Amino acid sequence: MSEHCYLSTGEKSQCFGCEACAQSCRVGAIRMVSDEDGFRYPEIDKSKCIHCGKCQNVCPAEEALANGNSPLLAWGGYVRDEVVRTESTSGGLFSALAESWCDDDSIVFGAATEGLLVRHSYMRYGEGIGKFRKSKYLQSEIGSSYSDAQKFLEEGHKVLFSGTPCQIAGLRAFLGVKAYPNLLTVEVVCEGVPTPHYIEGFAKWLGAKLGGQVETIDYRYKDGRKWDFQVMQASLQNPSRGIFKWKQDRWFNPFWSIWLQHLISRPSCYECPFATKVRLADMTLGDLWGVHLYCPELYGRNGGASVVFCNTAKGRDVLSKASSKLYGHELPLETAIRYQGPMRNHIAPNARRAECLSDVSTMPFEEFVRKYAKRPTLKLLFQKYVWGNQQKVWLWKLLNRSSGQNGEKS
Repeated sequence: MSEHCYLSTGEKSQCFGCEACAQSCRVGAIRMVSDEDGFRYPEIDKSKCIHCGKCQNVCPAEEALANGNSPLLAWGGYVRDEVVRTESTSGGLFSALAESWCDDDSIVFGAATEGLLVRHSYMRYGEGIGKFRKSKYLQSEIGSSYSDAQKFLEEGHKVLFSGTPCQIAGLRAFLGVKAYPNLLTVEVVCEGVPTPHYIEGFAKWLGAKLGGQVETIDYRYKDGRKWDFQVMQASLQNPSRGIFKWKQDRWFNPFWSIWLQHLISRPSCYECPFATKVRLADMTLGDLWGVHLYCPELYGRNGGASVVFCNTAKGRDVLSKASSKLYGHELPLETAIRYQGPMRNHIAPNARRAECLSDVSTMPFEEFVRKYAKRPTLKLLFQKYVWGNQQKVWLWKLLNRSSGQNGEKS
């Protein structure tokens, strides 16, 4: 029995919200309940509990990485299908990898938005996987996804399961020691999950300001070719105006400032054992940060670029099979990891976190933003809009052409 499980200790920093314990309970004695900060934790109905200990044994908090792997290789680039690339947060590799792994009878699990909420669900590959594209900056509710995946695996279906590193850990703990050759796990590089209270307050404030109700949020809208500007776009509904849009670049958006200061993340994110080079998934996907510095030929006119780390032979084989659908090449492994902070260490605590989480639920949103969000400096705006990544890549292309070398693909 795990001595470090939240159900044993009550320490919130030891619960990732992966929900493996809730799904493992065969008598339905555990449900996930939101705390005062908006994060979900397991709660036991003692009248139903039979004290079997299974919920604690399945918790991935202890020795979670004992069977993990260091990446075998890193690859950078993007999918050749421009429609898929445009509809994806970065380079669209998830879609190409899924196509290379799946057949028409395969099952794909991923996080999908439902209004302002994010929930895990599944669909047969032949039905399309578009709803699993795009980054969602809230922790998804897993629901019955682990047990559903196990059922499909036992029936002989090929399964692709995507999620955050702690969700992949939860799946592996739930499945136990049995090997499933028909399972491919794909995790995203994760820098912590924020409280839903911030998004709720933001949506309420924006709706009041613009005269509508926020229906959905695209956290990383490309707005043409503005991948590294990380534009947020909200869709709002007004009875007389219908659907209309609002958007804002990252450096003017208080969400990014507050989240990246590590003011509103889940307690376990500050002690995350999965923020390391040792990975539990077959493949790790992320944005190709640093592309303009060490592989500018993969920038692709700011249309989005991805990095994938293959952590197992299975993952490496899937990438190889997908190569005809992709533009890019292998990257120096240590250099690629250097630009992926969450693969080196967990996020740092912020001394103002408790105060911030209290204020986000009680303070008027504009006042909250004034107190915690940092305004962009003139130096930062110059670096991003005047001499930013795109301008640096243009200079690189110009110098390459003058020296007779080939430039990047668009």
